[in-house]
Amino acid sequence: MAFESLASIVEICEKEGKSFAEAIKSADCKRNGKCAESENNKMLSMWKAMLKAADSYDASLYSSSRLTGGDGGRFERYAATANPICGDFSAKVIAAALQMAESNACMKRIVASPTAGSCGVLPAVLVPLYKEGAYTEEQIVDALFVSAGIGQVIANRASIAGAEGGCQAEIGAASAMAAGTLVYLRGGSPIQICAATGFALQNLLGLVCDPVAGLVEVPCVKRNVIGALNACSCADMALAGIMPRIPADEVIDAMKEVGDKMDISLKETGRGGLAATATGKRIAEELTFG
Repeated sequence: MAFESLASIVEICEKEGKSFAEAIKSADCKRNGKCAESENNKMLSMWKAMLKAADSYDASLYSSSRLTGGDGGRFERYAATANPICGDFSAKVIAAALQMAESNACMKRIVASPTAGSCGVLPAVLVPLYKEGAYTEEQIVDALFVSAGIGQVIANRASIAGAEGGCQAEIGAASAMAAGTLVYLRGGSPIQICAATGFALQNLLGLVCDPVAGLVEVPCVKRNVIGALNACSCADMALAGIMPRIPADEVIDAMKEVGDKMDISLKETGRGGLAATATGKRIAEELTFG
């Protein structure tokens, strides 16, 4: 069963007395013909890969273009020696997002969640919590089914590809997945999970995909940071009982409409936005002819 709406997941939760994660897991088992243990083991392998990717970050590595590298380590040192404006946990999230996205640019193994370009968002909010002992491995793995369910709906209803919907479809989707997952971990209801998902996506609605020189580095790495921090703030709003005026499914539909109307130059072609600035063009020329 492939979910086409978040509302349908909530309906199953309410009718069958299941948690959001249980509803997704049950549907996956039916669709794949696998038992719950098998699905859990598959998700556990994803989580272990995320952890390994986080632990293997190397601040001395730079991408082949030299546009990316070292900033994750630089921020980590800053957070350890200064007094970050956004506080301790947010600083850990920022560092984790930078590090995972940089690792992707340096061709290290990461988990596309939902894409390689947005791979830093979900682990940025989950890995620090896990390392602080806030949640067990079992709880994190369970919560990742929530991430998968949200991502599935966005993919089915709109898109998770920057080349199709702009960066709103990548960082936006990742942020929505992370926001809903955080709410689930904190014991929020299915309705609150959807609220956080909708908030996160609407906050990034219209975000264009404009990679400098066509590489998933600038501004992509730093956008993983805003996606992760956006997820945290939206999760807290939902947990506070704040409800969006526009339902999450309609926000996803709006994202699709915006993506369809977005000019091709702003869909991963490297021809518009930041890629079309004087500096962006110079970088592209130097990488091509230098």
